[in-house]
Amino acid sequence: MASQQGRHFLQIPGPSPVPDRILRAMDMPVIDHRSAEFGRLGRDVLDGIKTVFGTTQPVVIYPSSGTGAWEAAIVNTLSPGDTVLMAETGHFATLWRQIAARFGIEVDFIPGDWRRGADPAQIEARLAEDRAHRIKAVMVVHNETSTGSTSRIAEIRQAIDRTGHPALFMVDTISSLASVDYRHDEWRVDVTVSGSQKGLMLPPGLSFNAISEKALAAAKANSMPRSYWDWQEMVKINANGFFPYTPATNLLYGLREAIRMLHEEGLENVFARHQRLAAATRAAVRAWGLEILCENPAEYSPVLTTVMMPPSHDADQYRKVALERFNISLGSGLGKVAGKVFRIGHLGECNDLTLIGALSGVEMGLAAAGVPHRSGGVQAAMAVLEGQEESNTRKAAVA
Repeated sequence: MASQQGRHFLQIPGPSPVPDRILRAMDMPVIDHRSAEFGRLGRDVLDGIKTVFGTTQPVVIYPSSGTGAWEAAIVNTLSPGDTVLMAETGHFATLWRQIAARFGIEVDFIPGDWRRGADPAQIEARLAEDRAHRIKAVMVVHNETSTGSTSRIAEIRQAIDRTGHPALFMVDTISSLASVDYRHDEWRVDVTVSGSQKGLMLPPGLSFNAISEKALAAAKANSMPRSYWDWQEMVKINANGFFPYTPATNLLYGLREAIRMLHEEGLENVFARHQRLAAATRAAVRAWGLEILCENPAEYSPVLTTVMMPPSHDADQYRKVALERFNISLGSGLGKVAGKVFRIGHLGECNDLTLIGALSGVEMGLAAAGVPHRSGGVQAAMAVLEGQEESNTRKAAVA
């Protein structure tokens, strides 16, 4: 591909673009990770990240990808032979299931069609049937990055409560944290898993476990071998801002800046911005005459929109044309939907103008690749961002 001028449009659903402000914050000399200066940095990020999870409980930070945080959640709370309940919401729920199985965990996997989130009623029914309490944990992906569907975590918590089942509740927020409203304490989640490279706007390399008192108690009684992922040493040493092994110091500088940026905008405003950008993107997709993979409007993702290709058209070929012609990267289809969908990310450092530029690239790419569609998607998105669609709806209601 020939060299192209201008900034590349990275519109995949993570890793998301890293803001210049965070890049500058990470541009620091490495310091002694046993020094008082580092202890202050450690306390800043360990306290600050709690506000993003919505918790007063410990949040453990690992130098790893989100996959490591998946594994940490499992090895600290579960033992070989335990049974867990999971929902097939997409590719990443399937991967988390596979990791559990490698540790000898029996997974009751509720089948799904990859077009919706986890069903609270199905989870409630499975738990109600489990009178012997063989199920030790309910594990759910909040925002399924492969499909663009979110699961209704508060409703799932209520479903668990109605059964009186003692199972731990574990939630993957790798692609939703800092982009979608999330409340670890209020929703009584026991382990929340996340990563740095999506809504937190950092490079890949940090992962997180937010841990309830119930989960900490389970970890103390659990027999699963672990060392690197062990919560006990982390929580003890974190109390003074330090880590039991060498931390990713410069990523922690970036994390401190990311937390500042989120609070300067206000978390509620961050969530509202993501909802607005997502609504504009969906309006564009509908104007193009294409179909959104997620079928339930209550479960539309604020983080990304997954678009189905017309029959006999290959999504990866379309993505290739869009990249070569317009310097835009769009997310590929994964697993069952490989080649059948493309994904538009609208998370992290993304605003109205960024999105309109990206959607222009998507629409021009559709034309360049010969994908059947109607024009006008960008205009439809602009109408949402300008408030015209909402205004027209109110006028129609009055008339």
